[in-house]
Amino acid sequence: MSIYMSFQSNRVVAIAPLAVLSSAAPTVAPERSGQVTRQHFPNYKVIVLNDDFNTFEHVISCLVKYIPGMSPDHARKLADQIHFEGQAIVWVGPLEQAEFYHMQLDMEGLTMAPLEAA
Repeated sequence: MSIYMSFQSNRVVAIAPLAVLSSAAPTVAPERSGQVTRQHFPNYKVIVLNDDFNTFEHVISCLVKYIPGMSPDHARKLADQIHFEGQAIVWVGPLEQAEFYHMQLDMEGLTMAPLEAA
């Protein structure tokens, strides 16, 4: 229990429990929920479309050059998918990086779909 003390010229004038001096009801902190809600930023898909003027080798070299961690074998599989299915998702991730990779591939002449939320 807290004690309220008032000093006057180094003498104690009044001593009383703090609860006696306070007329307000005690404050009760709300209980915290056991669940934490995290809101993630959406990922975006970088999609390369098929066209009639980019060669397989050019598509493969661009994917290897600009998409982090892209191996030539995986780039070849994606180039096949682009050719036979009309498009392929070549990277998925945060918007800023997706915009960067999309721009680089577009500047190399690849036919790009607009960025899509994943």
